[in-house]
This record gives sequence, structure tokens and C-alpha cells, in this order.
Amino acid sequence: MAGEAVNLVGEVMKFVDITPETALSIAGLGFLGGMLSGFIGSGGAFIMTPGMMSLGVPGIAAVSSNLAHKFGKAMVGARKHSKMGNVDAKLGICMIAFLLLGVNLAVFLNEYILDHMGKEGSNLYISVVFVILLSGLAVFILRDIFRTDQKKKAAKSSCLSEKISKLNIPPMIYFKVANVRVSLWFIALIGLATGWLAGTVGVGGFIGVPAMIYILGIPTTVAAGTELFLAIFSGASGAFQYALNGFVDIRLVLLLYLGSLLGLNIGANATKMVSELQIKLVMAVVIGMSAVSRAFAIPTYLNNLHMTNFSSGVTHALDTTATIALYAGAVAGVVMILGYIARYKRGQRVDTRYAESSGH
Repeated sequence: MAGEAVNLVGEVMKFVDITPETALSIAGLGFLGGMLSGFIGSGGAFIMTPGMMSLGVPGIAAVSSNLAHKFGKAMVGARKHSKMGNVDAKLGICMIAFLLLGVNLAVFLNEYILDHMGKEGSNLYISVVFVILLSGLAVFILRDIFRTDQKKKAAKSSCLSEKISKLNIPPMIYFKVANVRVSLWFIALIGLATGWLAGTVGVGGFIGVPAMIYILGIPTTVAAGTELFLAIFSGASGAFQYALNGFVDIRLVLLLYLGSLLGLNIGANATKMVSELQIKLVMAVVIGMSAVSRAFAIPTYLNNLHMTNFSSGVTHALDTTATIALYAGAVAGVVMILGYIARYKRGQRVDTRYAESSGH
């Protein structure tokens, strides 16, 4: 059995030669993912995990390497957000135990599926989780953004969090930075779900951040900053457990770092220049396109597991479409962020000129 496990790890960790083009692609994924993570508190793995898979990296290796990269990147991002007052450390500390439990469950399940269904089964499982959760989340956020009646929108978007805040299920805890008082049980559920997703697909923030916003009623910027604080612990725990079984590729980790640290600073700084609505819009675009990308990749995994019988031409076309959708969503998100920054800077210059002319 030990020999079989070693052979399986060796098969999974076969990775395409890192040519200059491949290295540039992975560093580019890091930059895009870093900017998105800094801006919305998470989102890097929406791009980086599927992006590495599209370059030939097995899903479990992409997830584990992204978790290792996420640990250091989250430290930088959390520190940046903390200086801006966007991290509720008390809330993060309350979530950590449940977060780590979720990570442990995810690692166990991922490795169990790999042992019983092989690399293609693992890739299929990770992609299906991406599609189901990201699709639902994108639709939910878009509905919140595009409600025509603004008063009704405000009432509905805060309705759930207001109801939950009124549920007196001990122990109740008040969080000063987030300015909310909620039951520890809701925090436990969100922490568990965030950890499980982090260990499954390399990121849990696409559940953690919206859950903090819509269920707990936490401001978007504080939810984003607190999620980066939590990502330090989920990244370290998940990466360590996967590394014990040989699934972390340090070359991928370093290449992701190369691009992401620059992108992270740009994204975090941009949060000071945008509204909550703009952050949610970027989140919806990136999440939605990532879901579309993984949906187009699923038929190839089904084919390789002999569950379907598509021709090689069809699977190649679907794989190409998946890659295009992934990068289109990432680039669109980054362009939107840069556009918001440029608009903010223009507004500042106009205000400055107006103030100077008024002074004279």
C-alpha cells in the first residue's frame, strides 16, 4: 500500500516543463490573482487554481501549491488592510478553530478521492465544487447589485443580517471593528465552510467574505480584510498537510509570489478609492467567469474517466474556451479595478483645481 501511495504521488506531481512561457503565465496568474485578492479580500484562487490546471497542473497540486502561496500573500494583504482599519482580529480569532477543522476535512476528502478515482477524478471533483458554488454566488451578488428599487434593495440586503443579529443564541459576542453582535454558532458555521473550501479549491473567501457581508452584516472592506487575516491560518494549515504527502510544488509557489505581491498592493490600495457596490461588481464578474471556465473543463475530465465519449476535437475546443473564459474574467476584473482608480484620481484632480480656483 505504501508503494502504491508513492507511485500515485509521483504520477500526480508530474508537471509540464517550466518553459519561459509557462513561467511567465504562472507569474501573470499571480499578478491577476494578487490584485483581485487585495481588492475583494479573496478571489486569487478563482484565477490561479483553474489557471494552473489549464496549464497541465493536476488539481490537487494546484490547490496545495496555491495554499502555500496564499499563506505568505495573506500576511502581506492582512497587514495592509490592518493599517487601514479593515481587520477585525477578534472576529478572526473566534473563527480560527472552526476554519482549521474545515481545512482538515477538505484535505482528507481530496486525498480520499485521489486515492480512489485518480488524478482525473480529483480534477473533476474540484471543478464541480467550483462550478456549483461560484455560479450560485455570482447570481446572488448580481441580484443584490441590480435591484432597481434602491430602497427595497437596501432593505432586502440587510434583512437577513438584521434578523440574525436579533437571534439571541448564546454565546453572543460583540465585535468592535465590524460593529456587529452575533452568535458564536453563526461564526462557527462560516468558519467551517470557509476552511473546507480553502482546503478543497485553494480559497474559502468567496464564501467567507459574502457570508460576513450578507449574514453577519459586516462592512465589505472589513470582511475583505478579516478574510485575509483568516487566510494566513487556512493557507499555512492546508499547505502543511498537503506538503506532508508531497503535493506542494515549490516552483509554482515562487512563481505565483513573483506576480502576486505587486498585484496585492495595488488591489488593497484600490479599496480606499471605491464604493462597496464597485467591489461587489468586480467580485460578481470574476466569480461568474471562473464558474463558466470550470464548467467548460468538466467534459474533458468526464471523458478521461470514460463517463462520456466526446471526440478529441470537441474536448480541445471546450478546453480552449475554458482558458479564454478564465483569463477574460481575470482581465475584466483588473481593468475594472484600474478604471475605478483612474476615475478616483481624476475626481481628486478636479476637486483640487476647484479648491484652488475658489481660494483665489
